[in-house]
Amino acid sequence: MSLGDRRPAGASDEVVEAAGKVSEALETIERARGHLFSFHQLTGRADLQLDTAVSLLRDNGHAELADHISHNLIGRNVLPGRWSFQVIEDYDDGYYRCFQEVERLVRTQLTGGRRHVFEAEMKERRRTSGHPAHTASPNDDQTEE
Repeated sequence: MSLGDRRPAGASDEVVEAAGKVSEALETIERARGHLFSFHQLTGRADLQLDTAVSLLRDNGHAELADHISHNLIGRNVLPGRWSFQVIEDYDDGYYRCFQEVERLVRTQLTGGRRHVFEAEMKERRRTSGHPAHTASPNDDQTEE
């Protein structure tokens, strides 16, 4: 299928744009999810770094501070009853899964399940025919006209 053949028959510009906006929103959620994984890894790293701090405090006569950190901070939940991995699991199983399902439903109903119809049409409008760096797809002849 060439880029220009992605739009299903009868799909208006507005419908293609709406489906594109839903997909774009999912892409934003993908980025947010990545930040959630950063939060998870950074939180875990900080928790492990406290082990060194506690050892240094204990070895240098500050056992009370070391005990305070060990008791109140190391291993602490980031939200009630949850470590950061559980936050990700809840996010994935709830909001993220629902968002993916809604985006797929919109694409199925409006663009025949085709992805990136709006972007494919934009590419067709913006590329320079015949230019070797502007081919429609990786398999196209670079001398197309």
